[in-house]
Amino acid sequence: MVWLKSFIAGFIATLVCHQGLYTLFWLGGAVPNPPFAMVPTWPFGVPAVISLAFWGGLWGLPVWWFIRDAVGRLFWLRALVLGALGPSAVALFIVFPLKGMGVAGGWDPTIIMGALMLNGAWGLGVAWGMRWAGEARTI
Repeated sequence: MVWLKSFIAGFIATLVCHQGLYTLFWLGGAVPNPPFAMVPTWPFGVPAVISLAFWGGLWGLPVWWFIRDAVGRLFWLRALVLGALGPSAVALFIVFPLKGMGVAGGWDPTIIMGALMLNGAWGLGVAWGMRWAGEARTI
């Protein structure tokens, strides 16, 4: 049951934390595309934001595995760092090239920092979700 909770935490963290911060970036003019993209994705035609949330749910599993025994500030720090580094590395070095974009967004520092910030916020969302679900010992 704890792994289902971590999937749900990752899914919801994508919609609330990742897309919430992305919304702020978009409102501030830092990114060109609006949040909560509903364009269909290949191969099943699922809206992009739902696909992103599904992958966020899957990423919630290893992040939870790495943060589950941490307490106090270490719990939140691990969630932030693992959330920022894991999904960002995969996006920048695997997903971007598969989609015909340059590796690491052409090594654009704003793209790299944006990915780290969005995914770091997502990682904190996973930690918060697991704490809310009663699984985290944060004290």
